[in-house]
Amino acid sequence: MAAGEHADVIVVGSGFGGSVAAYRLAAAGRSVVVLERGRSYPPGTFARSPSEMSRAFWDPGENLYGMFDVWGFRGFDSVVASGLGGGSLIYANVLLRKDETWFVRDEPLPGGGYEHWPVTRADLDPHYDVVERMLGATPYPLDRPAYAGTEKTHAMQDAAAELGLSWRLAPLAVSFAPAPGAEPGIGLPIEPGPYPSLHDAPRRTCRLCGECNIGCNDGAKNTLDHTYLAAAAHHGADLRVLHEVRAIRPRAGGGYEVDYLVHDPDEPEGARRSRRERPVTTMSCDRLVLAAGTYGTAFLLLRAREAFPGLSDALGSRFCGNGDLLTFLLRATDRGRVRPLDASKGPVITSTIRLPDDLDGVPGSGRGAYIEDGGYPGFVDWMLEGADSSAAVARAVRFLYERFRAFFDMAPDTNLSAELSELVGAGALSVSSLPLLGMGRDVPDGMLRLNGERLETAWTTRTSEAYFERVRKTMQRIADVLGAEYADNPTWFRKRVITVHPVGGAPMGRHAGEGVCDSYGEVFGFPGLYIADGSAMPGPVGPNPSLTIAALSDRMCTRLLETGDAGVPRGSGRAPLSAGPAGGGGDGATCDLSGSGGSAGRASLDGRTSLSFTEEMKGFYREGVRNPGVPGDRFAFRLTITVDDVDRFLADQDHLARAEGWIDAAACGGRRLVERGWFNLFAPGGAPDRRLMRYRLHFTDGMDRPRTLTGWKNVFHGPPTDIWPATTTMYFRLLEGHVPDGHDDTAPVAGAGTLHIELGDFIRQLTSFRTEGPDGRAALDRFARFFAGNLWDVYGPG
Repeated sequence: MAAGEHADVIVVGSGFGGSVAAYRLAAAGRSVVVLERGRSYPPGTFARSPSEMSRAFWDPGENLYGMFDVWGFRGFDSVVASGLGGGSLIYANVLLRKDETWFVRDEPLPGGGYEHWPVTRADLDPHYDVVERMLGATPYPLDRPAYAGTEKTHAMQDAAAELGLSWRLAPLAVSFAPAPGAEPGIGLPIEPGPYPSLHDAPRRTCRLCGECNIGCNDGAKNTLDHTYLAAAAHHGADLRVLHEVRAIRPRAGGGYEVDYLVHDPDEPEGARRSRRERPVTTMSCDRLVLAAGTYGTAFLLLRAREAFPGLSDALGSRFCGNGDLLTFLLRATDRGRVRPLDASKGPVITSTIRLPDDLDGVPGSGRGAYIEDGGYPGFVDWMLEGADSSAAVARAVRFLYERFRAFFDMAPDTNLSAELSELVGAGALSVSSLPLLGMGRDVPDGMLRLNGERLETAWTTRTSEAYFERVRKTMQRIADVLGAEYADNPTWFRKRVITVHPVGGAPMGRHAGEGVCDSYGEVFGFPGLYIADGSAMPGPVGPNPSLTIAALSDRMCTRLLETGDAGVPRGSGRAPLSAGPAGGGGDGATCDLSGSGGSAGRASLDGRTSLSFTEEMKGFYREGVRNPGVPGDRFAFRLTITVDDVDRFLADQDHLARAEGWIDAAACGGRRLVERGWFNLFAPGGAPDRRLMRYRLHFTDGMDRPRTLTGWKNVFHGPPTDIWPATTTMYFRLLEGHVPDGHDDTAPVAGAGTLHIELGDFIRQLTSFRTEGPDGRAALDRFARFFAGNLWDVYGPG
């Protein structure tokens, strides 16, 4: 790694936000470097034995380079991950969307200020779709014989029915079947996916062993190293493990610089150096994506505050634990008999119970929450039952004390050892017991700040007391229904919680007075600096945050690719970003203009020069009519038009380009991504003085119905005053299905409408033109002459 190394994009961290960004930007042809502080974990390498588990924690100062990073703060404790794939290595696979009504607007906080989400569910739904496809979201197959005996799932369903609460099987990023559409089966070889694996190790379908949270040695979890990061590497991203970022700053002339050090876990003991002594390497980039996790990103920005003058005062604010609460149901019975719950059978989480919120229109409910069945590895039963020797027990107690000693700082004089012994020994974690996991809308009024080189928090459960009491009471009612004893987590005696979902600290907002970054993750006042992890959340997500973090990152990348290098200072010597894959799942390939089925994801290849521009149009649409012009509901689209080869485009009489972006209409379910799109500029119109600008967009509406937008602008002979309305007015029909060109007359029509380019959007369109490849200025000049020449042919005298 040479000093002065430069990349188009540096991504710090490889969790849900960072991995999505790495894939999207690498697939668009950018040079992407991912800096991940932790190791790579192929299937079969996760710790299982006591000696391995003792080394499975992250603390480089103690020569520990493991996966679990345990933080102890004054009001709570937290566990996050370190490794290639970030939190996906230890999360419980749940992919739930944030509830539509929970995207709050100006909700007052107890200590003053407001919680405000500057995005909506409609904004995120197309990106939720993309991420779910990529991660293989599927509900637990409880209806199949091999899985029907999962007792904890049936118990949660029974309790929800008894209490009148909503229950569902959670969408899980787990491979239960060897291939999409195949029959689920336990321990079957998983067929290779669309990208070469990052690991030279086979994968097997879920064995129902309950080991999700300590790393899946079977590779059944569709973790980010098997999905997004594999795709990113396939498209050329450089994934560097054991590279820990220590500092960031703006770069003179534009872009950013990143200081990092490289860890060497195999360094001989006598040669080990502290982090302060290790050499630091500097890289530069045009765009910097911070995705180091809530604590990591907040820490980097707080340390770098002097290097970023004008950084929002909101830095550190809106922190919370996403309402996380862990409790236990012990010794469940049914009519006097032991009720088997088998928490160690299945993935860690299989189903969820939803508690309604005042925002749902259920007055008096309070702040909403989810309660999910928990689990633990099957081998824990054996460990507990076999731990008869006093030496083994003593070692376990010493280990727990060393790893979690911060949990009990300032604790009252009470016999915690007895409480822990009762909880994890003598059958507490047995066939009749079950952990319960709560999460939801606690109050985001915490602050993250620096004390020297240490990250500190000011957050307690006090302002969220009503929320936590509601969740605890509901869990107690579940225990009653199942004939079980209810037990709080031992740390609850001091109203402490353990969170695995920390969010906030660098929240998004409408302006710099409200947030650190905008709704697309770009930091106010610092073009090209983005935040793509849980720290950008302006409040609790409610359900498990992973899917929302990934969807926001996908949305961020779509905007970044649409806007190209707008706002990034010139002089870096880098080529501008061009619009690549528009968030598609699978290969992310965009429209193939050759008809060969290949990908056109990279704009400039083999010496060709590409050109792109962005067009935004707004108007109205009426369902059930065939002819445009009838007033109706609001309709809009934003498209990036890309010409992959300018010379070929000009020579082709149809002048065909590809169109990527989104349409936005309530009648279609809100904002929907264009799955495949075509654009013809000045195609023959059947007469010498007539040209057509034609649009054909394939998308799927909010009811999963395929739709085709077929639109046209009529450019025909008339006075010069007709140039503006002719080139800025589009008429369109929506056809049912994905209709190929030439079949419009026989396709059912869903509705029709008219769109216009507003003056402000037209001015932005003029500034959006980008070229990539040799002779870009000459290519842009040839395109402009072609455009003007066609207008002269139509409107000129003669």
